[in-house]
Amino acid sequence: MHPAKPPIDIIRIDKRLLTNEHLSIKTKQIKLEPISSFSIDKNENELSKIHKHSSSSTPPTSVSYLPDGRIPTPPQPPKYSSINLKPTTPSLILETLDEVMSPQLQHYCISHPICVLRGISNVLKLDLGLFSTKSLVETQPDHQIEVRTQRQQASDENFDFTAMTIPLKNIWKCESSRSYTTIAKYAQYQAYSYNDMIKDDFNEPLLSSTNNLTNGTSKKNSTSCVRTIKFGTNVDLSDEKKWSIQLNELTKLPLFLRVQSAGNLLSHIGYTILGMNSVQLYMKVPGSRTPGHQENNNLCAININIGPGDCEWFGVDHQYWGVIHTLCEKNGVNYLTGSWWPILEDLYDAHVPVYRFIQKPGDLVFINTGCVHWVQAIGWCNNIAWNVGPLTYTQYYAAIERYEWNKLNSYKSIVPMIHLTWNIARNIRVSDSQLHELIKFILSQSLKYIQLTLKYLEEQFGSNIIIRKQLRTSNEPVHYCITCDYEVFNLLFVKEIDRKHVVRCLDCALQYDKQLENVVVLYQFILDDLKTIYDQFQLCYAPNMK
Repeated sequence: MHPAKPPIDIIRIDKRLLTNEHLSIKTKQIKLEPISSFSIDKNENELSKIHKHSSSSTPPTSVSYLPDGRIPTPPQPPKYSSINLKPTTPSLILETLDEVMSPQLQHYCISHPICVLRGISNVLKLDLGLFSTKSLVETQPDHQIEVRTQRQQASDENFDFTAMTIPLKNIWKCESSRSYTTIAKYAQYQAYSYNDMIKDDFNEPLLSSTNNLTNGTSKKNSTSCVRTIKFGTNVDLSDEKKWSIQLNELTKLPLFLRVQSAGNLLSHIGYTILGMNSVQLYMKVPGSRTPGHQENNNLCAININIGPGDCEWFGVDHQYWGVIHTLCEKNGVNYLTGSWWPILEDLYDAHVPVYRFIQKPGDLVFINTGCVHWVQAIGWCNNIAWNVGPLTYTQYYAAIERYEWNKLNSYKSIVPMIHLTWNIARNIRVSDSQLHELIKFILSQSLKYIQLTLKYLEEQFGSNIIIRKQLRTSNEPVHYCITCDYEVFNLLFVKEIDRKHVVRCLDCALQYDKQLENVVVLYQFILDDLKTIYDQFQLCYAPNMK
């Protein structure tokens, strides 16, 4: 699901840095060496000379991290002479450990928009009971969870319950309200709803058409008989002390499916992003819905059904997200921030193929890069999920493209792609030439912006601006501008608001204080260190490439 909007980004800084009085802390003036736009054949010293005479009378414009400065736009649908609008979902039945651990399994998963791995839990002897409601209550009964209140209806229906006419009409907007409870209290609700629904003769079949309940075939000719349900979502299992047994069980998975692994981009962020590089759990009753979405920054995702009930999935290839974006706009719902449940007939009319399948207990669903998907519980069940980022050009380009698209739409990128790219350059040797070139380009654009910003500050404000050193601490989250939600890398423009120190980017800081008189500028990385990382990030040739 889309995560809740994070709270205001508050930076904890050394208060001694907030005064110009003489202190024991020494501030370091940063040497300014602007670099040019990207060229993979140039090292940092050569690049530095090109912008030597660039003007610094105006603030540097925001740089694009897409090659050639391309502006991201929703893609046009592919042109096919004929197309199967109801394709068979790719699935594998795994029976041996060799099959599960085979390199071909990862290739299979990243070759399809979405796929189901059946039998994997049995082969690996995963103890899914550790994630059952009973086990959760025994482990952390008072653990807080988010609850979404929804209307129970069939998976191919999404009715407008505000309408005064019957029969009701399908709409895209998916209504729900948010509240909070504990695992123990939701467990009681889950058990109660089971007993209640089994006794209720309105639910034969359990999720029959809502219009059948409102057009005279039910005991009440009104929407009052439509059941309201509660969906326990975003249960945070990131705490390794609280959930050590559960998290350890997931290390049985192949490396490419694990929450943490060296080949997973998200393992190099350096701090926890809830539900992405950590596990989240979902507690469901029949009809619980995860509305349509793409994963944050188009990352891949893993989802395992704990059971005992089934889930129904819908998936659409990444290349059709532009069509769905247009349909969202047409139906008055925001693609990025809204909650929507696609009308299947609208998708078929727009020639959009939809994968539709059942996820049974123990089944693992692999959601590939950018796949649009939405899910509904058929029975009572729990699910666990997290994101992974394969170290491929396709994944990296899709992630940085969505990063730029989010900026255009003033939408926060939960994955800090600039910070991540510098960490990747530090930690990983890349042998794919396309991926190496893309990462090198992002590094060069980042360096360019940092150096142009420093030059602007020096020439525009001189000694009135002192840039103070405060290096990043272990597990420190990346900072985002409080005003525009952009990622702020390295140079932080800090201002005190209501006794809290908040971060802005340069543009927003100047908008609020043109002379930056009440702003403290901090840098978190030594510039020479960044230059060294840039120069040392070279293409690594695999043995068979020589």
